[in-house]
Amino acid sequence: MPKVVAVIGGGRMGAGIAQVFAVAGSAVSLVERDPAAAAAARDRVAMGLLRAAGKGLLAESSDAVLLRLHLVDDVSGLSAATDLVVEAVPEDAALKVRVLAAAERTVGDQAVLASNTSSLSIAGLADGLADPERFLGMHFFNPVPASKLVEIVTGPQTGDQAREAARSWVAGLGKTEVVVRDSPGFATSRLGVLLGLEAIRMLEEGVADAASIDRAMELGYRHPMGPLRSTDLVGLDVRLAIAEHLHRELGERFAPPRLLRDKVARGELGRKTGQGFFPWEAS
Repeated sequence: MPKVVAVIGGGRMGAGIAQVFAVAGSAVSLVERDPAAAAAARDRVAMGLLRAAGKGLLAESSDAVLLRLHLVDDVSGLSAATDLVVEAVPEDAALKVRVLAAAERTVGDQAVLASNTSSLSIAGLADGLADPERFLGMHFFNPVPASKLVEIVTGPQTGDQAREAARSWVAGLGKTEVVVRDSPGFATSRLGVLLGLEAIRMLEEGVADAASIDRAMELGYRHPMGPLRSTDLVGLDVRLAIAEHLHRELGERFAPPRLLRDKVARGELGRKTGQGFFPWEAS
């Protein structure tokens, strides 16, 4: 496992990534500029550790694990000894390029740089890097602690050393990796978004209600979660942004349905707002 990990962005995904590396024994620096956002990120990790401890999933106390988490207010404060940087900021290519380039200037030459992007081009994100051989995608899934999969995405310049290090670290987290070539939506987002968009179209057309559509996939095809509830979990705004990107790259089959656009416009973004295709309790 990497001894020192930096996670840039402390939202739900970033906090989850920080949590799993801290549980695995890494010292983790979590970067959040805003003090309130930093406090909220720490609380997310703390609550996640308490839940894990309650389920008997920790080999030590949650407090002991939390001591390995350090909040940092700027990328420039990262240690030169960092082994792995995982960028987990919003799906904005320009923002990701900026923070990755800043991280590369701060950490040592030994560090692997990774993006948690679910759909953006790894080659495009590498444009701002001096050494793209040490850069790849490490796409974690929500909720990170419970998910068993990490999608490793190799760009055209990703080196073998970075890829194999990422594979080893994923195994050390107790997760399974799939290695895919850089392409729009990779493997998971491309398939997952397509299924989710079709489920939304079916709801829009009155084929069935949301619960029935999800139940059909859960019981008929053994999906652990239906496509509409999964969309709520990911965030309707996130799914819309990915769909728009894939629509531009891959054509009309990824055109976002009007119902999805309308819900995002109303602020019905899924679990994080309490309402999406289903009602959610605050978490």
